[in-house]
Amino acid sequence: MVRLGLVVAEFNRDVTEEMEAAAEARAEELDVEIVETVHVPGAYDSPLAADRLARRDDVDAVTVVGAIKSGDTDHDQVIGNAMAQGLTDVSLDRDTPVTLGVTGPGMSMDEARARTDYGAAALDGAVDLVEKL
Repeated sequence: MVRLGLVVAEFNRDVTEEMEAAAEARAEELDVEIVETVHVPGAYDSPLAADRLARRDDVDAVTVVGAIKSGDTDHDQVIGNAMAQGLTDVSLDRDTPVTLGVTGPGMSMDEARARTDYGAAALDGAVDLVEKL
């Protein structure tokens, strides 16, 4: 059985709650155990939580879900780039798959709501990587 850690960004909670539910439903369908779910304030905060989970012996991979919406400045781009680089670093440093189920940057809330299935897709990717690696 694959054992995962799940990180959920709470910013834009109406979207990320649905993403979390989609990931949990897919885990149940695949008979995957979510060992622990860590809620963080926003996507920018997810690399630290992913790193803590990736250090655990009982976690085979980490799935991260969140939603970064566009605003009046380039702030969403800065957040998205920092988060993606941080998660890549965690995956490589810990030799543990970390999959990205974060929508945006550059998305409206309507676009983010239309992509809540990214939670399930990111979990699929984590399971696939664990099985292949």
